[in-house]
Amino acid sequence: MELTPQQPQVLILDSFTALRNLPWPQSVDHGATDIFFTCDWFENLASTGFDAGARLHLVVVEVDGSPCACLPMADNVRSENTAPTTLTSLSNFYSCLFGPIGSCGSKASETWNLVCRKIKAAKPQWPVINLRPLDADSHFFSAMKTGLKNAGYWTDSYFCFGNWYLDVAGRTFEQYLKSLSSKLRSNISRARKKLDASGPWDIVIHVAPGTELDEAVTSFERVYALSWKQAEPYPEFIQGLCRTAATNGSLRLGVLRYNGEAIAAQLWLVIGGRALIYKIAYDHAQAALSGGAVLTAEMIRRAIDIDKVREVDYLSGDDAYKRHWMSHRRERFGIVAFNPGTVTGLLAASRHFLGRWARRVITTLRQRFPRKNNAPE
Repeated sequence: MELTPQQPQVLILDSFTALRNLPWPQSVDHGATDIFFTCDWFENLASTGFDAGARLHLVVVEVDGSPCACLPMADNVRSENTAPTTLTSLSNFYSCLFGPIGSCGSKASETWNLVCRKIKAAKPQWPVINLRPLDADSHFFSAMKTGLKNAGYWTDSYFCFGNWYLDVAGRTFEQYLKSLSSKLRSNISRARKKLDASGPWDIVIHVAPGTELDEAVTSFERVYALSWKQAEPYPEFIQGLCRTAATNGSLRLGVLRYNGEAIAAQLWLVIGGRALIYKIAYDHAQAALSGGAVLTAEMIRRAIDIDKVREVDYLSGDDAYKRHWMSHRRERFGIVAFNPGTVTGLLAASRHFLGRWARRVITTLRQRFPRKNNAPE
């Protein structure tokens, strides 16, 4: 006799230890197409790169008694005596994309509806829910927005950042290189010649755990500190990410050394046929050598010709230099949802939607009545 599938069940856990202890039929991260959708990613983020005052809410979906998906969330509670006001995706400035661990299968829309109702029914209630950054073309985005609406939330979406990426389209690195502007190709060639003429240099791309990786991470941190970038607010996060990525085979940590000293370093992650350019830095004092461009070219060559990726992704931001290396641009969005059944949610929704309306009115007025050049400021 054929058994009728059970109704999916939703439970909310408060730790990754509890999540790992569930009877998953296979590895939690099996088949992940993006590093940002893995348990390893979220666990490292929660333990080394997130607000210590936040509380975890890991929303797990079970089908026929077995877990199949998890939506990692957190709230902004600072103490047991403080009521939470916002439930957010377990994401911050380290996160270039957010989505669930695992998959809900063919009935994903119904399942995410159920998840949203479960979140709405939780006590105490969260007046505001904020999920970011999301792929607006994904089924998860549309399913969650619909699910939140069906659960009674007032929802809106908003722009997060632009995302430049390269569609390899089956090309070799040499074929890709020919597609770049003559100026960029010339810059790469001149930079290599300048390095050759200036002193000994080499590039090593680290992929496995061990002493050499530890030294490479130290070199990366040194270069980062000498670059134009702000210091990492959570220095242990990058170390944890490198160790985790080396263990699961996704790490590509490239270091360019000149006269024995690291002058450029890049942290890439390769998973599911995609190469993710996560962190790049170069020694600002050695900018004239253009070591960063040389290293970028070599990292792309490795990704295309050895890792055989179909896509190279520069992740977050519309920095001007990214369009010179990449071929396409897309955008990442967020979803914000307000619970009108709570006073805080109703007030937050009023501020949000009235503010959006006011900005539209101002924009329309400026378009209809442009300021004259001789008008006073």
